[in-house]
Amino acid sequence: MTFHLNTQDDLDAALRVLAAEDPRLKPVMDMTGVAPLRRRAPGFAGLAGVICGQQLSTLAAAAIWARLVAAYDELHHDHIRKARADRLRRFGLSVAKIKTLKFIAREIAEGRLDLAKLADAPADEAHATLTALHGIGPWTADVYLLFCLGHGDAWPAGDLAVQEAIRIGLGLKSRPSVKEMAVIGDAWRPYRGAAAHLFWAYYKVVKANGFDPMPAEKPDKAAAKGTTPPARAAKSLAGRKAPIRKRNPAKGRTRNVR
Repeated sequence: MTFHLNTQDDLDAALRVLAAEDPRLKPVMDMTGVAPLRRRAPGFAGLAGVICGQQLSTLAAAAIWARLVAAYDELHHDHIRKARADRLRRFGLSVAKIKTLKFIAREIAEGRLDLAKLADAPADEAHATLTALHGIGPWTADVYLLFCLGHGDAWPAGDLAVQEAIRIGLGLKSRPSVKEMAVIGDAWRPYRGAAAHLFWAYYKVVKANGFDPMPAEKPDKAAAKGTTPPARAAKSLAGRKAPIRKRNPAKGRTRNVR
């Protein structure tokens, strides 16, 4: 059964589970405080919003989206499917984005794509379904699954902010690659989406403070105890998984996770 992040309570409870199972996350949570839940509209309008948001300028993206919403009020896939390309271009959409939006609108209209069903599909399967669509890349798929569908296990392995936050929070010596992020995220299944929210929030706190919060290594002390310093231990993370057990969040101490 797929776990969903529908409310802030859902996210908070999932993070408590992660903190209990993976002690590396506790300092990250202590510094971050409450990691806010991010949610956007589901359905075609939500996916169109994510696609339109892929601009070099956030101001430009906001302006384009505002024009679309003003023109169609409640954006429906038939609006885009039936719209003339030249009209869509006047809103500021590129030729590539128009092609992508029209393709998705047609897939929905002809019954080949049901976005609502992706909310209950396994995260990797839902990701593969979206990235198989014309013009939908991994980042777009993951953001849609997380923010629009509340998929609790979606994992934005290619998001630079999450990568950088994990580098700092886990004491890695370099930003993890997408492949390394996939291995790191495996340790937090089936709550990878909650972990992503945590590291997005942590990234903002770290950058606002302008420093790397990881404590300096103490090799002499570590050597005396026969332990591995935290940064070196984190660097080897790609070769192992933290011992996180999958459990039914309706039981025991995770009873508040819905």
